[in-house]
Amino acid sequence: MPMSQRLYHSDSFLRTFTGTVTDLRKSTSGKGELAWQLAMNRTAFYPASGGQPFDTGQFSALSRDGAVLIVPVEQVEEDEDGTVWHFVREPLEAGTHVDGQVDWVRRFDHMQQHSGQHLLSAIFWQELQAPTISFHLGEGTSTIDLAGGPFAHQSLERVERIANEIIGEDRPVTCSYVSRVEAEAMLAAGLLRKLPDRQGTIRLIDIADCDKNACGGTHVRSTGQIGGLLVRTVENVSRGVRIEFVCGLRAVRSARADFSTLRETSALLSTGSTDLAPTVGRLLTEGKSNSKERQKLREELAAFQAARLVMEVPIENGLRLVVRMSRDQGRDYIKLLASRTAIAAPQTAVIFSANDADPVRMFVSRSSDLDFNCGQILREALAEIGLRGGGSADLAQGDVPSAQEAALRVSVTDAIRRAVAKAHQQ
Repeated sequence: MPMSQRLYHSDSFLRTFTGTVTDLRKSTSGKGELAWQLAMNRTAFYPASGGQPFDTGQFSALSRDGAVLIVPVEQVEEDEDGTVWHFVREPLEAGTHVDGQVDWVRRFDHMQQHSGQHLLSAIFWQELQAPTISFHLGEGTSTIDLAGGPFAHQSLERVERIANEIIGEDRPVTCSYVSRVEAEAMLAAGLLRKLPDRQGTIRLIDIADCDKNACGGTHVRSTGQIGGLLVRTVENVSRGVRIEFVCGLRAVRSARADFSTLRETSALLSTGSTDLAPTVGRLLTEGKSNSKERQKLREELAAFQAARLVMEVPIENGLRLVVRMSRDQGRDYIKLLASRTAIAAPQTAVIFSANDADPVRMFVSRSSDLDFNCGQILREALAEIGLRGGGSADLAQGDVPSAQEAALRVSVTDAIRRAVAKAHQQ
């Protein structure tokens, strides 16, 4: 099959075109629905490639009865043979003449991000000798992965500033073609940043006095059309550093969202945006202090309750067994109380259940003078009903459906009493 003429290579600003369907094949959508793929003799739709997503839009054609048929183009891909396939829901037979219309808002957004990536990658190389390993253009943000790093905050700000200065200078962005031999010579001379592993004619994108790079994607005509560049986040990845950035209207929307968040947060804290950082810092410090104070009070309360509980339960046959169920206290506190009760007096074992939710959480604890393993007893009791749990010799926990909690409590109680009786016999 003859390869499609790719109109976007010569004019990324082409929004409409005419062409002829050259092939049709059945396909399925992502939801398993019947769909079709169309090949064209010429197309302005960009297929997903090189980190840049595909274009969308529509075809219009005349049906056999003369009515205008509108067919949305939902996806565009290139196969291993270089054929560009357009994913549609309505079949158009080979030989059908169509008018194509590219979704311009989506296309121009991709152009801004892609040209911005070329610019950003070039500056990272020039300023920090950090080559770009990969590029991904996402729905909301884009990323480049750089070799090397980490980079100082001042260095990142400098790269961002230089990129926006070049955008403001509105330098030309041009396209040219060279042979593979010429491109290899340019790469060897340091005039190209990289060269794809393909033969034949090489398409070059040139940002005046900044960058020349082999690329088959769509681009703006001048840096001013990138419309501004904002570095969003920086994170370390296995191969180096990942830079998240936005360009053009994405940068405007991102800045607006950030401002709205600052305004809402400032209103909640009754402070101006310039005072937000110190205010949050102060609140965090106070929060940590309050957390420590609350923990101290919890410890004191647990010790007080534990002392009262052991006084209420007498020792029988060498064992003080304290059994309680609670619905209105948090599980972390019940765990703390179980531990504190067990150490409040000798010969004390504890079975506490937190019944605030289903499944119930059971805690088993003991004083150090008792010779049995809480984790083993609870683990074996849970295993009898097909459940899992356990812990240390001094403190164990496990979850059990509320309908089986009473039976588990009886099983654990019996096991503890047997263990204590056995220890007394030795």
